[in-house]
Amino acid sequence: MIPDITQRIRFSKTDTVKQNDTGGHVARLLYMWGATCLFYLGLEGAILAKILLEMKNITKTFPGVKALDNVNLKVEEGEIHALVGENGAGKSTLMNVLSGVYGYGTYEGDIVYDGEVCKFHDIKNSEEKGIVIIHQELALIPYMSIGENMFLGNERGKKAAINWDETYGMAEKYMKQVGLSESARTLVKDIGVGKQQLVEIAKALAKNAKLLILDEPTSSLNESDSRALLDLLLSFKKEGMTCIIITHKLNEVSYVADKITVIRDGSTIETLVKGVDDLSEDRIIKGMVGREIADRFPKRKDSKIGDVNMEVKNWTVYHPLYTERKVVDHVSIKVHKGEVVGISGLMGAGRTELAKSVFGRSYGTNISGTLLLNGKEVHLKNAKDAIRHKLAYVTEDRKGDGLILGNPIKVNTTLANLEAISSHSVIDKDKEYAVAVEYKEKLKTKCPTVEQNVGNLSGGNQQKVLLAKWMFADPDVLILDEPTRGIDVGAKYEIYCIINDLVAAGKSVIMISSELPEILGMSDRIYVMNEGRIAGELKREEATQEKIMSCILKSSSKGE
Repeated sequence: MIPDITQRIRFSKTDTVKQNDTGGHVARLLYMWGATCLFYLGLEGAILAKILLEMKNITKTFPGVKALDNVNLKVEEGEIHALVGENGAGKSTLMNVLSGVYGYGTYEGDIVYDGEVCKFHDIKNSEEKGIVIIHQELALIPYMSIGENMFLGNERGKKAAINWDETYGMAEKYMKQVGLSESARTLVKDIGVGKQQLVEIAKALAKNAKLLILDEPTSSLNESDSRALLDLLLSFKKEGMTCIIITHKLNEVSYVADKITVIRDGSTIETLVKGVDDLSEDRIIKGMVGREIADRFPKRKDSKIGDVNMEVKNWTVYHPLYTERKVVDHVSIKVHKGEVVGISGLMGAGRTELAKSVFGRSYGTNISGTLLLNGKEVHLKNAKDAIRHKLAYVTEDRKGDGLILGNPIKVNTTLANLEAISSHSVIDKDKEYAVAVEYKEKLKTKCPTVEQNVGNLSGGNQQKVLLAKWMFADPDVLILDEPTRGIDVGAKYEIYCIINDLVAAGKSVIMISSELPEILGMSDRIYVMNEGRIAGELKREEATQEKIMSCILKSSSKGE
């Protein structure tokens, strides 16, 4: 049944075309005809759609770099709007402008929110309007409770005293909305990353968020936790909340987004609409990189898999704090020269704990087992020992453990092999600079100069600097822990090419990844871990997502 569209036409007493004039009747009939056509095309909602946010001609410049160049963005009320683009395209910068991280006066252009031109000087200004941003790096304090974290800076109570009953009561109310059943008094350090992400969302709800911005919300989550989070956003949409999501996981974009705005090199390229445009991953990639990528995983050059380069036997590790808890349980793996070995598993399976403990006992206590490099047993006491034995570990936490963000690219690039650029313990600055430039060009790192601080780079370019650091150390075995976390499809492809070049040169690569397509696309063999144990081993030709999950489920049932 067609609704009475005439009710939408309003005339004032001073209208030149009166409601009873012939011209007025014609105007109404034309309006009704047009609206009826739109209704039958399934676009009637476009007439009523309210533009909640409009960012007009936003330009933001950093020293030597124009990060945003006349970017435009429109977001309708009650929609989920995805921002996609390569690392360094300007997505996070645009959202930092919107949320007041980069305050009014540091950029050019206008922000129109809920019909009002806004001049946010800081985050507090934007939050007062209901705009809340959740950054990729979670802003939670591990040794404070969930409730304390949720109302930090937004305390409940009077000036002189916090009302803790109200704090924890309200915290649990919002926690319930996001599906968290923990006590609000639980310390943040005692819950997993997936639940910490939900705490951040509950924290946003406690600030009466009307527009929720999520920057890479699922980058640290496994597939099941990611899907649960996306379903939560869809439920918020039904309740009328508006969301902007930045993500490099294009399958998530297709699943959750109503519209997709593509940003490339600091400029708006296009906005795609669900139900109107092609939202396939290939189409989105073309907009992001300006070309089609026929194969996500580059074909391996003809390389022969050689002798065993590293072998771990009966490796057992206990938690560093809860020393009675076994996190790695009699694990045995091996990797050959010229081979990529993938380690798959759910969050908490023990993959990172295994990698870090092997790398010079950088994690854990009461470590036992045997480590062989090139057939010889070695005892690595620390990370320095591991590097001397040509073993490298690229951490999953590039900002926390991998890079010194306040130091230049050239310093970070050479950190793991200072002896190569030093003479009598004095660093040769010219050599340091030359090495950094060489790896910048080799890895196609986007930066104006290697003198730039790493903290000013995008996530993908930071990851390239981290890889350069360990490549310069010239390891025989390179352990990569989530090497493409939080980076775009173009940068991923480049890192995959680097991995292929390393194994073509006879190096061994162990790759830990939570993305099953990546594990399947890059690995020659796959070890599946679950609950600290090896749950299965699969060759490349027999491995599928179903078989990997089957190994995990069978292992869990045996454990019970």
